[in-house]
Amino acid sequence: MSIDERETGNLIGSDKVEGTAVYGADDSRIGAIERVMIDKVSGRVSYAVLGFGGFLGLGNDHYPLPWQSLKYDTRLGGYVTGITEQQLRGAPKYSEGSDWNWSDAARNRALNAYYGVPVA
Repeated sequence: MSIDERETGNLIGSDKVEGTAVYGADDSRIGAIERVMIDKVSGRVSYAVLGFGGFLGLGNDHYPLPWQSLKYDTRLGGYVTGITEQQLRGAPKYSEGSDWNWSDAARNRALNAYYGVPVA
């Protein structure tokens, strides 16, 4: 059995999540997942980093999204979030050449609050 056949159930490899399209509240494509952030202790995915903006992947801004804010849609073949492209433009982000401070608990709480997701 190939890996692709084994990943048609509820589990998927992280390498298959990266690059998957993300669609907004109106089913329009708003970007793609660049990476997932996994909690070292629990082993659960906490965030997906969405690449948005730029041209052909160049100059993208990076938007951490709480994993709970994404739902996989088999019809679209990607993840759907309730946020619109306009709301995303005001969302917490970081740009090329910088990084998100994942150890800043207050910043992560504010991020979750922006998306209306409780801190797990």
